Amino acid sequence: MADIQLTSGTSKHGRKKLSTRVDLTPMVDLGFLLITFFILTTTWTQVKAMRFYTPADGDATKAAQSKTLTIIPGANNKVFYYHGDLNDALNSAASGFTSYSEQTGIGELIREKKALLEKKEKGSSEGLVFIITPTANASYKNMVDAIDETLINDVKHYTVTEQNNAQLDALINAGKVEKGF
Repeated sequence: MADIQLTSGTSKHGRKKLSTRVDLTPMVDLGFLLITFFILTTTWTQVKAMRFYTPADGDATKAAQSKTLTIIPGANNKVFYYHGDLNDALNSAASGFTSYSEQTGIGELIREKKALLEKKEKGSSEGLVFIITPTANASYKNMVDAIDETLINDVKHYTVTEQNNAQLDALINAGKVEKGF
């Protein structure tokens, strides 16, 4: 800090002359602390990209209907889901609507499906196939939320497909969704 030392000299007016000497050691310490802080925080906050794998060209891969869960994000933050094949799900109670809520939305649906698979056979929840088929009216945020749920719930096999018009027509004809979903 500032250090004031008395000297033996006198000024013109007969007063004692004081000299000041500033000690910059604490300021240098602070500078190094700030440099260290900024280097560490920029290292820790680097952008982390998620790997997004796309299937190879070729024939479609078959998945067991009992291990398949499909969601259809639509307009106004609505999500339609069904288990297995669409026609079978429409004839039974294996379909419905859900939301993006943390407790009761897509995440809960995935956890229930995994628990059901585990109940049938130990270790079979690893084979869950999660299919995301957004409509043209689904928002980008909804897609990111759906993919986030796959990562949060540790779904190993998931895919994002383009809008399936035959699927949407079947849902409209069954009275499950309206046009513009």
